[in-house]
Amino acid sequence: MNPFSYERAKTPAEAAAAAARTPGSRFIAGGTNLLDLMKLGIESPTHLIDVNGLRLDKIEPTAEGGLRVGALVRNTDLAADTRVRRDYGVLSRALLAGASGQLRNKATTAGNLLQRTRCPYFYDTNLPCNKRAPGSGCSAIGGVTRQHAVIGVSEACIATHPSDMAVAMRLLDATVETVQPNGTARTIPIADFHRLPGNTPHIETALLPGELITAVTLPRPLGGVHAYRKVRDRASYAFALVSVAAILQRDGTGRVALGGVAHKPWRVEAAEAELPRGARAVTQRLLEGATPTPENTFKVALAERTLGAVLLQAKA
Repeated sequence: MNPFSYERAKTPAEAAAAAARTPGSRFIAGGTNLLDLMKLGIESPTHLIDVNGLRLDKIEPTAEGGLRVGALVRNTDLAADTRVRRDYGVLSRALLAGASGQLRNKATTAGNLLQRTRCPYFYDTNLPCNKRAPGSGCSAIGGVTRQHAVIGVSEACIATHPSDMAVAMRLLDATVETVQPNGTARTIPIADFHRLPGNTPHIETALLPGELITAVTLPRPLGGVHAYRKVRDRASYAFALVSVAAILQRDGTGRVALGGVAHKPWRVEAAEAELPRGARAVTQRLLEGATPTPENTFKVALAERTLGAVLLQAKA
């Protein structure tokens, strides 16, 4: 067992300052991902900063007509909120498609965005992994790749991002609010929050060292038909092979984002202009330049068929 120190932060700025002051620090709230990683020796923080007492657990309306979701709002509470179910149905559906009821009761909004990949090679500390040990190599390349990414990959990493909620947030054009160690606030568009692997797959988000997520802001509701369809190997408690989040309007326009296919929630706004032409045209544009492996090339066709099912559902 690796020893670590522990403290309870009193304010978001204090938490961020403590993280910057103590190398090897990690924030902990629900702990649904971090504790597993600690038990497996993938994460070995020297200091844990408990942020559960920061009162970041409210869902509040914004002056612009949207919602501000505190970083500590639990997934169950966010999915069940009347305003979210009415105005952001895709988000509620995505949350309910993730994990299990017990985990959703503990998991937080910020923690969900910060989930680390479920790539089996990342979890096996006996094998090289550039996410876990930068520069060591990627065991997934040339390995078993059925679950892995088909687009946005690099020679350093082909892992996928596991979050369902993040796919819906990307579709909605949410904004991530943070506080930095010097106490200043920052906003990050969700499109810029998660990074592609490039040569540094261990750097997964745009957060700076010590920076703490305080909230996620949803813009004014879009209306239309909201859908989230997740295809996985079993009916529950499994990560997506492919997921489709969509908001579709009566005139045939809309938005589409994919999960399970890339290192981040995958949305290409230019592809949405193809919606009136159908699922094939949209998918071809969404996954243009895809480089699947022989084991996961089926994901390209699966994405098209899943989007097709969503479009039929919306018409009905």
